[in-house]
Amino acid sequence: MIDIALPAPVQFVLNRLKQKGYPSYIVGGAVRDRLLEKNPTDMDILTRAGIDEVRALFPDQKVRCVGRTFPVCRVNDIEVASPRQTGDSDPFPESDLGCRDFTVNAMAWCPERHTLIDPFQGRVDLDNRVIRFTRDPAERVDEDPVRMVRACRFSARIGGTIEPASMETILLKADQIKQVPGERIKTEVIKAMAMKRPSLFFDSLRQARLLKNIFPSLDRCFDLDGGPHHNETVFEHCMLVGDALPAKQPWLRLAGFLHDTGKFDAARMKDNYLTFAGHETCTRAVETDLERLRVSGNDLAYILSLIRVHMRPLQPDTTPKAVRRLLARLDDARLDVRDFLRMRIADRKGNLKKHPYTRSEIKVFLKKTGRCIDQKPVLNMNGLAISGNRIMRLLSMKPGPEVGRIKQYLFERVLDRPELNTPEQLAQICLDLQRKNPER
Repeated sequence: MIDIALPAPVQFVLNRLKQKGYPSYIVGGAVRDRLLEKNPTDMDILTRAGIDEVRALFPDQKVRCVGRTFPVCRVNDIEVASPRQTGDSDPFPESDLGCRDFTVNAMAWCPERHTLIDPFQGRVDLDNRVIRFTRDPAERVDEDPVRMVRACRFSARIGGTIEPASMETILLKADQIKQVPGERIKTEVIKAMAMKRPSLFFDSLRQARLLKNIFPSLDRCFDLDGGPHHNETVFEHCMLVGDALPAKQPWLRLAGFLHDTGKFDAARMKDNYLTFAGHETCTRAVETDLERLRVSGNDLAYILSLIRVHMRPLQPDTTPKAVRRLLARLDDARLDVRDFLRMRIADRKGNLKKHPYTRSEIKVFLKKTGRCIDQKPVLNMNGLAISGNRIMRLLSMKPGPEVGRIKQYLFERVLDRPELNTPEQLAQICLDLQRKNPER
């Protein structure tokens, strides 16, 4: 016997189902998490009532049907599943549990008797940290190929392995993942980012030959030497960096796992050394991978911007002028300076040839950037104290690209010397520029 604390909304649904004579159980992740001594987050209910019957039982509640492969009702956002038509002779709920993906998810808890229903030894597999497809692995994968990715995620989550027969099936059917809509794979990837060590997920994907079909830009870096400035491969470095980033920021973390994938394209031998000059600009391969996963435009731009700026220097001796230029670059990329700093700190921590930044060094970075931000520097041309119309009147110019070039020149001067950002001084710089270059 085990106990699961039921939230009031879940108990309400169970009570009504019971009143109408429908046996119901808590199934799936809530049972698994309870056995892992974790607080269940989602409570799913399995009931003997059909979909239409569930809908009719809750006319006074918010009810909607979702799902294509296995339709379910959501009653006040609580998932209520009906029996799946399996055609086998097993009693309910065993007949339904046999259709679920893994043995560790094919367990049910009876709220009446407080007993565990475990027809496929899911508890044993959980104790042994093993992920095993329920019944026939090939059937489970053919029903839904995304289960191969889920197998990798669950094995990483419990710090375990995929059972040999299940892994053999995945290896044989790995190319079926190409049939899965990118959005569904993206969902699994983002869920993996919340784990303590998502690197285990990527390792499992690679061992299952799935990584090459999901993130080929990362898969190709597995045996790529890190060069003279690293003691780890490029793949190992990406894993260390991603793990070092915060779990509450999934897109930042994913950027960490992908930040050096451009090194494969940038790799060159120079003076008998492997170099990766400009690798941060080689983003086409990773962009293609993310587009295939249907990552939104904003999230895609965020990841690519982080990759492109992650090499920008920031040292304890960085000058205020350099800090202003860095902030201007981040403003142009629409990046928060804190995310940039998190990436820089993680990038250094993932380099096994160098010491991680110390607390005192990180404090210096924060003080330098914070002091500069407090001074409210001009970070783009819109912050100039002179407008394009004022420049045209002053220099008797017509609208055109030359006005933009002059504003860019003024912006560069103000970045170096913020005190120049007054209407009078910028006007004088324009006049001086015209005298030096009358052809303008």
